[in-house]
Amino acid sequence: MPAFLHKHPVRSALAALALLSLIWGYNWVMMKLALRDAGAFDFAALRTLLGAFSLFVVLIWMRRPWRPVQAGSVFLLGLLQTTGFIGFSVWALESGGVGKTVVLAYIMPFWVLLLAWPLLHEKLRGLQWLAVATALAGLVLLLQPWSLRGTQFSNILAILAGIFWAVSTILAKKLRQDANTDLLSLTAWQMLFGALPLVAVVLPGPAIHWTGNFIIALSYNVVLGGALAWLLWLYALKHLPAGVASLGMLATPAFSVLVAAIQLSERPDALETAGMLLIAAALALLSGIAIRQHRRTHPLMGQE
Repeated sequence: MPAFLHKHPVRSALAALALLSLIWGYNWVMMKLALRDAGAFDFAALRTLLGAFSLFVVLIWMRRPWRPVQAGSVFLLGLLQTTGFIGFSVWALESGGVGKTVVLAYIMPFWVLLLAWPLLHEKLRGLQWLAVATALAGLVLLLQPWSLRGTQFSNILAILAGIFWAVSTILAKKLRQDANTDLLSLTAWQMLFGALPLVAVVLPGPAIHWTGNFIIALSYNVVLGGALAWLLWLYALKHLPAGVASLGMLATPAFSVLVAAIQLSERPDALETAGMLLIAAALALLSGIAIRQHRRTHPLMGQE
């Protein structure tokens, strides 16, 4: 490891976090481009299977423990995190815009807050109520339920992706409390288990067009958005509080929206823009609360 990383671990972790936000932010655009040459389930199955393989390669390379702990719970986690979150995310991208899809998926922390109340008996306190109210206001402006537009189905799929992500986060939190599980090993196994139902539900349809653009997009998802991204995330979590890491990840949806506007010519209207800004403000407030309380909550499984 370079000497600079030893001398300046916090600075290096912040740089890793910034690079990770760019990689995961652009990954949503790459997924949208890949769907021009493949169906949603075909692509989701391919990227998760190959992504799991890349993580196992990293496990072996880093000599990390690779045997699954509590395989039944990890299988359920895979159904929620990989089958549910990635499956619904890619399906939403098939007919929806990148910017709106990623913002709706990244509202996940607020579903965690709401679901943790009945599931973990963690009540909302103080400014958390303000964060949830701000996020819900942004959600209404973003969805505009009074306007029955053709993208509402995509919006519902993106919201479901965020809910699956939230439930999987709660399950992962309980799993890591009950067993000493390596985070990278847990991610690799849940991705492998979650990929299997996606392979099983691949429907007969147009064949994948193995164009240069599709191969580049798939490779980006597997190598950069998978193996390299997780190495950066683990390094950032090792040297930064989880709340700081969460705050840094706010750049991911923001960068996705920016790149989608430039590369895909997506232009959100005024109400959608206001909704995105409200959600971003609410996420920033929530991360600020976590930093102030010095919580090591480990925002698990942020795969995009």
